[in-house]
Amino acid sequence: MPANARYEMIPYQREDRDIYAGLEFDPDEPEPLPDAMYQERVLLEIKYLLTHYLTDNPGRSDVLVSGNTFLCYDRSNLNRYITPDCYVALGIDEAAIRSRRLYLPWEAGKPPDLALEMASESTADDDTGGKRRLYESIGVGEYWRFDATGGDYYGEPLVGERLIDGRYQRMEITRQPDGALRGYSPTLDLRLVWQPQPQDEAWLCLYAPATGQGLLPYTQRRRRAEAAAKANARAAAAEEENRNLREQLRRLLDR
Repeated sequence: MPANARYEMIPYQREDRDIYAGLEFDPDEPEPLPDAMYQERVLLEIKYLLTHYLTDNPGRSDVLVSGNTFLCYDRSNLNRYITPDCYVALGIDEAAIRSRRLYLPWEAGKPPDLALEMASESTADDDTGGKRRLYESIGVGEYWRFDATGGDYYGEPLVGERLIDGRYQRMEITRQPDGALRGYSPTLDLRLVWQPQPQDEAWLCLYAPATGQGLLPYTQRRRRAEAAAKANARAAAAEEENRNLREQLRRLLDR
């Protein structure tokens, strides 16, 4: 099933208890990224691309793409949580989860389907250790890690793991002739590509296998939308001018 297909939404089972009463944190104030200046721009772009690709229209309510929010994993103690850089949940009640301001797997009906972490100096050890073990125990189906530096923090640029019989097993990552590393996410139906850059740190690029086309970053999509709007405005102005000329000609012929 394509990742952007409609899913049968799992009913949201909201508990009656006041889940906020014993919280030792504010769910309206997510923790800042440890290396926010380094990670934020890249992660915002990834979340934008995934949201646009997976939801494909603004009214969709069965897909959640989020990040730096609280994923609680202990039903008896909501102060035990994890904050993924980015995660995706399919076939869930997105509006209900957002209104709770917490991702509670027992209410949502399942854990997120995929988590993605971006390497940084302060998070690398946790991403490959404690976070990985938690995602595995929670049941997150796919876990991706990418290191924009090429491996300074993780030791390798791109890693994808899939949960099989309760344990993460690595998925195939292939190296291309140009040095790029490429893996495929069955959950997203996307190819994830780390492309080395000669001067700047590489980003994680996303490609749709059906077309082979890369997903357009926000800036490019905005430029195209602006160009299309300008072209439509020019066409409308030209049509209006032609209409006026035709009217003037008709009046001359009627004299």
